[in-house]
Amino acid sequence: MSVAYAPKGLVGVFTPQANTTVEPEMALMTPPGMAFLNARMTSKAATISERLLDYMSQFPAQLSQFANAPLDVIAIACTGASYLLGKDAEDELLASIREVTDRPVITGATASLDALSMLGAKRIGLVSPYNSALDAESAGYWRSRGLEVVAEVSAFRETDAFHPIYSLDAAAAAKALRQLEGRDLDAVLMLGTGMPTLEAIAAQPFLGRAPVLSCMLCIGWRAAALASPDFDTRESLLDWIGGGTWKASLQRSRMR
Repeated sequence: MSVAYAPKGLVGVFTPQANTTVEPEMALMTPPGMAFLNARMTSKAATISERLLDYMSQFPAQLSQFANAPLDVIAIACTGASYLLGKDAEDELLASIREVTDRPVITGATASLDALSMLGAKRIGLVSPYNSALDAESAGYWRSRGLEVVAEVSAFRETDAFHPIYSLDAAAAAKALRQLEGRDLDAVLMLGTGMPTLEAIAAQPFLGRAPVLSCMLCIGWRAAALASPDFDTRESLLDWIGGGTWKASLQRSRMR
């Protein structure tokens, strides 16, 4: 079924309740002829880790937010929950959603894995917005998926702002990224969907020979690739990393 603003694909995105990055970065990355709809995952749990698990426990009931909208792809724009669930429970959850919807479904983590696989990347450096507790879970998750975590750096900061991750500015990722210079890496992955990353990638799409990815960049690319085979190539991914799809939109968004 064709949708007026999405003849090439309609993506349903689930976003954590206070996240201020997912929709803006999806808007910048979504190619012409595609569109996305957004739904918020909500929780009254007290801690970040408890909320992440609560979001995922609400599937498949969460899907009712989109009713019968003709989605082509479902993207759960959350990465931290994958670490806490573990790969087996994550795979089971996504399989159950696919069974209900008959649509491809990704998380921030699985989209990143797909991108790293497309690049043939095994030795990775991580740029993390998390506190130390979630960092430990994160590294274990990526290793469980067959990757070698060579280096980790943190952009986390203690703050009185509304959220320690979502309140990070665009410079935080770039500053942390520079700490990985000189490392022997196949790729760099900037974690989470709440830390703004597109400006950092636009300024430095490669660190030496290593392409620089973020979970949000991978969600944007993988959702497009699942909707249209034209994007499902290594060349398309490298163009995406280089900003071919979104860099001009990012520059326009910064005009005063």
